[in-house]
Amino acid sequence: MYFSTRPVRRLLQAMAMAGLILLTVVVAGATESSEPIHIEADRMISQEQDNSVVFLGNVDARQGDLVIRSDEMTVYYTGDDGRKKGASRVKKLVCKKNVEITQGDWLGTGDRMDYYATERKVILSGDAKAWQGQNMVSGKTITYYLDEGRSIVEQDKARSGRVKAVIHPEADAGN
Repeated sequence: MYFSTRPVRRLLQAMAMAGLILLTVVVAGATESSEPIHIEADRMISQEQDNSVVFLGNVDARQGDLVIRSDEMTVYYTGDDGRKKGASRVKKLVCKKNVEITQGDWLGTGDRMDYYATERKVILSGDAKAWQGQNMVSGKTITYYLDEGRSIVEQDKARSGRVKAVIHPEADAGN
């Protein structure tokens, strides 16, 4: 029986890349992409005293072919960073309930997504799943370390207690 690790490696690399692409949505004004970021929601609440903005109800954030959907998205930012009048940086992004992230043939889902700018880390949690084409990995949490290009999938003890992966070797046939 021949088993290639290439599909697994490509899946994990794709998940790390999707996390990196997520970064472009999160850092709004400081993105490397020149494409505009569109955010739509049923309601938006700016909380200047908390340095945050909350988008509520049917949240849809897009930049190019990257799409983040959730019921709620909160963006936490620093105050004026001193470089430009009124400029600020994103510290943290939290998406809650029915979280779905897509980019090309990559899809990630979960109950919550947290992005930590300082640590450059994305955590998808609550029945977290990620697909690259037909390949899938699932667990309680999926953590992406953007600068390290690695991810960790943690077990869900409440369900089966195991991380799950479905890998279709033929999905990598062209490489």
